[in-house]
Amino acid sequence: MNWLTNFVRPKIRALVGNDVPDNLWRKCPGCEQMIFHSDLSGNSQVCPHCDYHFRLSVDERISSLFDGGEVKKIKYKSLLNDPLKFKDSKKYSDRLKAAKEKTQSEDAVSVVYGRINGNKCVAVLFNFDFMGGSMGSAVGEGIIAGAEYALKKSCALLVIPCSGGARMQEGIFSLMQMPRSVVAINKIKEASLPYIVLLTNPTAGGVSASFAMLGDFHIAEPRALIAFSGPRVIEGTIREKLPDGFQKSEYLLSHGMVDMVVERKDLKEVISRIVSIVTHKKSS
Repeated sequence: MNWLTNFVRPKIRALVGNDVPDNLWRKCPGCEQMIFHSDLSGNSQVCPHCDYHFRLSVDERISSLFDGGEVKKIKYKSLLNDPLKFKDSKKYSDRLKAAKEKTQSEDAVSVVYGRINGNKCVAVLFNFDFMGGSMGSAVGEGIIAGAEYALKKSCALLVIPCSGGARMQEGIFSLMQMPRSVVAINKIKEASLPYIVLLTNPTAGGVSASFAMLGDFHIAEPRALIAFSGPRVIEGTIREKLPDGFQKSEYLLSHGMVDMVVERKDLKEVISRIVSIVTHKKSS
């Protein structure tokens, strides 16, 4: 990016003055084109050149899906704080504090209730900026709280994972969230309420090995990595080159692991249509 910072930006400043921010552009990982932030924002954080889907923040995701961006936030318990007194290069307690300050969130998930084209829905949304969206005890509590509120409101449950998997700093406490979340999801299924999973980039590890792959409907954003172990780990283990696009949304669709791959601009309509059909209600 030196040519941008050393040549292009000074030329622009020479023309329009010094009111040019330092972060005008963002490089697309898909096609490596430089894109203005304003162009990305106006296109739902999707590259206009190659259709690469950048990650959305929780607030952006809520605004894109829920009517008027209006939701009720559901509180959930945060039972454990550094239960193992874990320390690697940093104390886990320090990592948690830094993540909370960075994201202004208590943990890696937000639980909300609102309407999608008039249909009642509870959503559990992951925040990758909070320690890679990793699943610790608080995330398990978030899944349970979302399921319980969906049961209370007799409505659909939508989970939107964006996670590297279990949170190693919590050890067995993190792994316990896999069966706990499965029990919560089974209660939704027993009540004959729709459980929808929107798989985003990435969905991996213990998240994909539990609640993320138990949906009645699995929708994936284009080219999202959906896996247990990532391709580099697998290639290093089997010492073979994997097929192109392996573990991406389109590959999983062709092998029957997801039901549909949907462009971000169409997600609200698709999700609301599914909920309407399953609950026998018309979308507004």
